[in-house]
Amino acid sequence: MILRMKFFATGALMLAAIVSHAQQAQQAVWPTKPVRMLVGFPSGGPTDVVARIVSEKVAQQTGQQVVVDNRPGAAGNIAVEILTRAAGDGHTLLYSSNAIAVSPGLYSKLPYDPLKDITPVTEIGAGCLIFMVHPLLPIKNVAEFIAYAKARPGQMNFASSGTCTSTHLAPVMFSQRVGITTQHIPYKGTAPSLVDMIGGRVQFMMGAVLTAVPHVREGRIRALAVTGKKRIASLPDLRTLDEADAPGFVVTTWQGLFAPAGMATPVLARVNAEFVKAIKSPDLRPKIEQQDMEPTAPGHVEFNAMYRAELARWTKVAKDAGLKAD
Repeated sequence: MILRMKFFATGALMLAAIVSHAQQAQQAVWPTKPVRMLVGFPSGGPTDVVARIVSEKVAQQTGQQVVVDNRPGAAGNIAVEILTRAAGDGHTLLYSSNAIAVSPGLYSKLPYDPLKDITPVTEIGAGCLIFMVHPLLPIKNVAEFIAYAKARPGQMNFASSGTCTSTHLAPVMFSQRVGITTQHIPYKGTAPSLVDMIGGRVQFMMGAVLTAVPHVREGRIRALAVTGKKRIASLPDLRTLDEADAPGFVVTTWQGLFAPAGMATPVLARVNAEFVKAIKSPDLRPKIEQQDMEPTAPGHVEFNAMYRAELARWTKVAKDAGLKAD
């Protein structure tokens, strides 16, 4: 009787091992059907543009469609919530700006846990924002802006592409750093915020490089600096804020890929590998660089650590400023 029980126990363990191995082997084969790529921002915006060129390349590599599904609203949180309800098999993914690390610090009641319900896969690329003012303001540099704002506490309005985005929190953090009081005017996307910036209905903003550069070159807006660690290729003479009277102030923007929680490690590794391969490919890399982003493509473990650090950083900024989105 004892021998029989040992026999069945050993057989059960062997069967479980075989099934587990077979499941992992099957899971590592990805994709087996079209992939749904959620984007939490409108079609045609900076995040959507890169999402589409990256998706096209991955589709070419894998032989399966990657279908972009725009679900704008709530600073990208609508798309994140949809992601968290999807199966963790790699066939529903999220392409997001760094709003996914910014907004949790402002919402007290999110329908998901940013640390438990999503899986960071890889960063696509990193960039920065342009600090700009309306050209009719008597401001030519950052020092003049700070002096002008200090003389007019609470009178300087800044536009953002939406509450809980980096275009919202970066000016807040800058205002905290230099000791000025400014007012936030949120818009529903990059385009309408830029329209009102050009029209003079707001005094300044820290906006997306891609959409701002043509207007800077044509004199519709005046650029004072960029927020990144280094200057940008499209405006090489424009200094960084670190160089321009705000030492140590650096805000990078990034775009990344996320999956639902519970994804098997072989699938996660496979998805990461395909997107890293796409980002580093000779034909896609220059297309990302044309969007004023530096292609990065870290491994999923490294990106997970990066995401958590960003989440902690922006949560502190929101808390220190007493900001809430709900």
